[in-house]
Amino acid sequence: MSKITKAVFPVAGSGTRFLPATKAMPKELLPIIDKPIVQYAVEEAVAAGITELIFVTGRNKRAVGDHFDANLELEAQLMAKGKTELRDMVRNIVPEGVSCIFVRQPEPLGLGHAVLCAAPAVGDNAFVVLLADDLMQGTELPTEALVRAYAKKPQTVLSVSEVDPKDTSKYGILKPGATDSDGLISVEGIIEKPAVDKAPSNLASFGRYVFTPEIFDVLRGLKPGAGGEIQLADAIDQLAQAGKVAAITNPSRRYDCGDKFGYLTAIVDVALADAEYRDRFLDLLRDRIAQTAH
Repeated sequence: MSKITKAVFPVAGSGTRFLPATKAMPKELLPIIDKPIVQYAVEEAVAAGITELIFVTGRNKRAVGDHFDANLELEAQLMAKGKTELRDMVRNIVPEGVSCIFVRQPEPLGLGHAVLCAAPAVGDNAFVVLLADDLMQGTELPTEALVRAYAKKPQTVLSVSEVDPKDTSKYGILKPGATDSDGLISVEGIIEKPAVDKAPSNLASFGRYVFTPEIFDVLRGLKPGAGGEIQLADAIDQLAQAGKVAAITNPSRRYDCGDKFGYLTAIVDVALADAEYRDRFLDLLRDRIAQTAH
């Protein structure tokens, strides 16, 4: 078994929920204060030992590549102005020893299809998938936990969290089996957005996964599912029914930055956790609350 060093970032989505902001700017570059959402996911992957970042892009997504590419003109301007710290920050967005590959998804045929587009770059290797819309914050992040779980038992592993039972129709919900002594949950199936009375549990799969290359064979054989798209959940369900999928509990807090209120919540919490902004931001919030009360 080889160490997982490859991560796939499907970033071809159109981001219609954030129009008009995303008319010309990819949703993955929407900032949490001064850092794009996708950069948080990249930093999470790198911290877990990933050295090859594979971005699956679509139309109008060139800016994602530009963000992670070198910008020598900007670096020279910053150095000329004596802004060495800012120069180093820009230069080190992708750390030394980490490479980026950009793959085009020619048509918006679903998340499963986006992952399949990465197959030539992944090759015959296990890999992680990170959805940038899901911002994770905490002392331990899910990609590190997934890589560790895979090292103990090489197979497809999902990161899951409990959700309110009334919200099961919003997520891919697990049909869980037994949990072993390491906290690894066997997965017997996954149902995409089941009705509340049809949900087999309240364990929802979110945007962090470890896959073996077997997932590509399953995706190639899938017929279009919901919305006429190749659904990743359908491929996971097929593997789960064959006893080849496990899950671990997400150790961090998740923010759904594909949702406007989730995105706003992430900005507030990141600001409150930052020593530079926390006190002034708290004063601002208290002031606005007092004004509203009057």
